[in-house]
Amino acid sequence: MFRFFSYKTCLLFFFLFLFVSPVFPARTLPDPLTELTARSQNATWHNFLKFIDAGKGSQLTGMAELKKYFQRFGYLKIPDHNLTDIFDEKFESAVLKYQKNLGLLETGKLDTNTVQQIMSPRCGVTDEIHKSNKLHVTQHFAYFYGQPRWVKSDANQPLMLTYAFSPKFTTDDLTLVEIRPVFQRAFSRWSSVIPVNFTEAKKYNSADIKIGFYQGDHGDGEAFDGVLGVLAHAFSPENGRLHLDGAETWAVDFKAQKSKVAVDLESVATHEIGHILGLAHTSVKEAVMYPSLSPRTKKVDLKIDDVEGVQALYGSNPNFKYSSLLESDISASWSIGLEIRSFNWVNCLIMVVLMLYFSL
Repeated sequence: MFRFFSYKTCLLFFFLFLFVSPVFPARTLPDPLTELTARSQNATWHNFLKFIDAGKGSQLTGMAELKKYFQRFGYLKIPDHNLTDIFDEKFESAVLKYQKNLGLLETGKLDTNTVQQIMSPRCGVTDEIHKSNKLHVTQHFAYFYGQPRWVKSDANQPLMLTYAFSPKFTTDDLTLVEIRPVFQRAFSRWSSVIPVNFTEAKKYNSADIKIGFYQGDHGDGEAFDGVLGVLAHAFSPENGRLHLDGAETWAVDFKAQKSKVAVDLESVATHEIGHILGLAHTSVKEAVMYPSLSPRTKKVDLKIDDVEGVQALYGSNPNFKYSSLLESDISASWSIGLEIRSFNWVNCLIMVVLMLYFSL
């Protein structure tokens, strides 16, 4: 009996060791609150940590400030003087809408993931515009009210847009020699999928798209707020203004720029050009037009959602092929899902082994 039991036990442990060990290496999962605290040290919205787990009926000092965040990005239509510290029904509706728009679990509460998203550095363009500028949403990607876009001056010629960098509003982090190729790459990504060409203008004032680094209140009604709050904003067609927060630590190479709060210029530039072309924010987290970007993160490749949205406005570049984009997206999805698929496959195998073990 002892020998028979040992045989079964050895067989069981052999399978568990063979299949489970490679898939589940030993690791310590970070505590969500500790991770949030570390990420929020330099964030504009770091005080929002205290609202984790708050729900309808809660009353916490400072919640009115959190409501201003929701007001700013289009989720609350309440005047400042009516903002209170009470988590009421209107605020619950705003939280639910925010969670839906940002692809989060719709709990209606300020759970850890929701607060983490709120505290993430992001684009200053609202996720939903006031009634007179209501977003028209199609699938995941979205447009500004009226679906504005740049129009050709000559129907027989391809659309050509010029851009230029402000000679006055610059950043100390990077030189124009470093900035130029970043924007060239960002513009080329969009021009590779739509029949629109971009070229740098010789004179700033005559350019269609005007790019500059600004700090605080800079006269457009959308004041910047310092490090790791709003990173940048841009205006819908055919305005052409693209503003970046000069208070950020802008980087073109994370190997050279070691700051923990460094922001990738190319990622932000690519996103803001999407607004310049007429795209609003999407709920697809992997897409370039998703509103937030973490420090020291690079996100420059257009996804299917980005491409479908902009092509609906301008048509497709004749040389563009969906196959290459699909291959890229499938590859990324496979990489993300590999561990999950492996987990499920191994779980099934373990169940079979256990059933055999106990049936012997």
